[in-house]
Amino acid sequence: MLLITSIIVAILTIIFIRLSFAVIGLRRKNKVGLGSGGHEDLERAIRTQANFAEYIPLGVILIACLELNGAPWWLVAIPGVSLIIGRLIHAKGMNTPPPDFSKRVLGMKFTFFTLIALVVLNLGWSLYRLVV
Repeated sequence: MLLITSIIVAILTIIFIRLSFAVIGLRRKNKVGLGSGGHEDLERAIRTQANFAEYIPLGVILIACLELNGAPWWLVAIPGVSLIIGRLIHAKGMNTPPPDFSKRVLGMKFTFFTLIALVVLNLGWSLYRLVV
């Protein structure tokens, strides 16, 4: 059962939909069908949504693997919450004109450290399960 992963994925999906609606709204406002049309706010929104879409899948896969392999709920939930927080901080930093690079960098640190932690947790938990 992937209960914790399901909750994390639901929250991440809500965030992704929100980012997508921001792109759609700016495309309509600026009458741009493809690309950013040279509009900086639309370019930021597009890259924020795309960056989210680029990093989330690996995190979700690693979280699901951890849960499927029987890790305690808190060992699954903590990196899931960290990934959500990192992506929210990054999106805020990307969409604050001019871009707030401190929040953007902090969001990426959360994301990268979480992904690295998930790799280590998956390897460690798998080794633990093989030994015990």
